Amino acid sequence: MRSAALALAGVLALSAAACSSDPNSLASQAKAGDRKGYVSGDGSVENIAPGKRQVPVKLSGKTLDGKDWSLADEKGKVVVVNVWGSWCGPCVAEAPDLQKAWGSISKAGKPVQFMGIDFREAPERGAAFAKAKNITYPSLTDESGVLILALQGKAPTVPTTLVLDKTGRIAARVNGETSTSTLTGLVDDVLAEG
Repeated sequence: MRSAALALAGVLALSAAACSSDPNSLASQAKAGDRKGYVSGDGSVENIAPGKRQVPVKLSGKTLDGKDWSLADEKGKVVVVNVWGSWCGPCVAEAPDLQKAWGSISKAGKPVQFMGIDFREAPERGAAFAKAKNITYPSLTDESGVLILALQGKAPTVPTTLVLDKTGRIAARVNGETSTSTLTGLVDDVLAEG
């Protein structure tokens, strides 16, 4: 009986160790003690079939340069929404990939609009980051953290990138850092829907 209890304890200990060995797990990020102030996604991709998509997103606000913007004005276009912050390491790392995707998609004349959401920082800081990284697509300022509530619970971490179909419904999501090829592939898939 005692040996069975010891064996069970050993299995439980190994199981617990295995659960916490993933450096991207919430437990590992919390234990790291690096005080980075955010939890990042793992880069997983979610595609949502047209028949399973929710109602269109209602999103509007002020861009980093003070202009009004509304998703309602982008009807008929695929819209890529990227939630980011200059304080977020994975956001900084993916910024060149997003710009490269935007550059190639806009150069090809595809009916696509990119819009960032600069999450939880002053617009001046976000604008300085965008300028330093040569980001040419606009971003909304979301210093208060309220704008992401319009994203139907699909942006739980930064960075998160959503691809909205031509009617404004969320068609795909990358939860965490994305790449140029992943993003352009998702956009092309949604464009191909018609």
